[in-house]
Amino acid sequence: MELHEECGVFGVWAPDRDVARLTYFALHALQHRGQDSAGIAVGDGQTVLIRKDTGLVTEVFNNDDLNAMPGKVAIGHCRYGTAGAKGWESAQPHMSSIDETLIALAHNGTLVNFDSLREELSSRQISFRSNTDSEVAAQLIGYFTHQTHRLRTGIAATMNLIEGGYAMVLIRENALYAFRDPNGIRPLVLGYIGEKNQNNWVVASETCALDIVGATYVREVAPGEIIRISDNGLSSEMGLSPRQQADCIFEQVYFSRPDSIISGRSVYSVRHQMGRQLAKETPANVDLVIGVPDSGVPAAEGFAQELDVSFATGLIKNRYVARTFIQPTQQLRELGVRLKLNALSDVVADKRIVMVDDSVVRGTTSKQIVQLLRDAGATEVHVRSASPKVAWPCFYGIDTADQDQLVAAKMSTEEICEYIGADSLGFLSIEGLLACVPSRGYCESCFNGRYPVAIPKDFHGRFLPENTPDNLNPSFALKFDQVEQQLIDEGLMPSEQ
Repeated sequence: MELHEECGVFGVWAPDRDVARLTYFALHALQHRGQDSAGIAVGDGQTVLIRKDTGLVTEVFNNDDLNAMPGKVAIGHCRYGTAGAKGWESAQPHMSSIDETLIALAHNGTLVNFDSLREELSSRQISFRSNTDSEVAAQLIGYFTHQTHRLRTGIAATMNLIEGGYAMVLIRENALYAFRDPNGIRPLVLGYIGEKNQNNWVVASETCALDIVGATYVREVAPGEIIRISDNGLSSEMGLSPRQQADCIFEQVYFSRPDSIISGRSVYSVRHQMGRQLAKETPANVDLVIGVPDSGVPAAEGFAQELDVSFATGLIKNRYVARTFIQPTQQLRELGVRLKLNALSDVVADKRIVMVDDSVVRGTTSKQIVQLLRDAGATEVHVRSASPKVAWPCFYGIDTADQDQLVAAKMSTEEICEYIGADSLGFLSIEGLLACVPSRGYCESCFNGRYPVAIPKDFHGRFLPENTPDNLNPSFALKFDQVEQQLIDEGLMPSEQ
């Protein structure tokens, strides 16, 4: 797998609990979604405190940090940067002030029109500390809340302006808010701690974060919904009408942890079924099936089971090199995948191998793993991808910003097979994938180029000339004036600015 993770968000309202420590543990469960930075913001009824930094959760926080953050409400974030620069200022949650009120916001996803929105805010003398779409969202919410004196109205007005995929959590000193894009591209779930009537609530990117804090799953946050939790309990309103459902299908393929539950099914069981379907579509006459750890393993188990072929651990993952502040030498860079994976020669030597991975994106990692297995003595290496060909870039929270990075956009299956040095290569079909996942609407744009949210026309250079999609918006007409006029007409905002 050669895609980087998205981000993980978590929020908790629990006045009788240690909310900072609960958030810390939840971020552990979501660490797979981002390793660039981590942060926690806590509201204590009077103000909002925040700590964030670059690094893993365990690098950013220690026991003293958590002890110094008492409160009743908290949000947390672990980041993989997909829009904007990296560094401390880009770490989340983002802090912003609305008059005398402090807010903190954490965001998973990408806003495709954040550049134009940032320019509009800058023209209104609003300054920025980073170049992230998340800070643009925080500043938009602050701008409209200042005008209307109601935070939920500020959130709803912002949701009517931003375009893309997003799941956001936000706190002020005495309340937690959670809201989601109208297509439901980015995931967000709701649960409670203890008894439901105790008013202890959590929201998270995945159910695995609920599990680690002992929360009970209730439901998903609906596309377009705004949830508010405070001393008065949980309330809900629609920030804008839901659109065609388009859940990110790569949550099933790669991003979500295998123990997370989506639509009542574990991600593990879905990936196992994907492997079985892959074996039906692209069988191979081999001695052994192995998976590329970690996300390729469930599919490899299903592949082996369907063909009644032995499954074994043929690749060992070094879990301590996913992220490091120490830059490797050029010699180590040339080692490539060997820094992260090692083949078990006594398992694969003198055997015909099927290597199952969750996907083949840029092709470079697959090429290196094939060579790794051949060096370990495998006589044949057949590669199988448990997802369809990734041939189109994603603009909603995954780091495939340019189509020319994607090997399937430039090569046929046969050409990719030759490039990676495999004896054969097979991909799961889109129809086969959809038969394995829970029945609901999905964003499949990375496979077929059908984008549920229009892409700015100035993104056309990110596509190969022969593959420009139809859903390019000539311009994202800024609707500030329209949104403001509607608020004025509804009596929520003064007409004199």
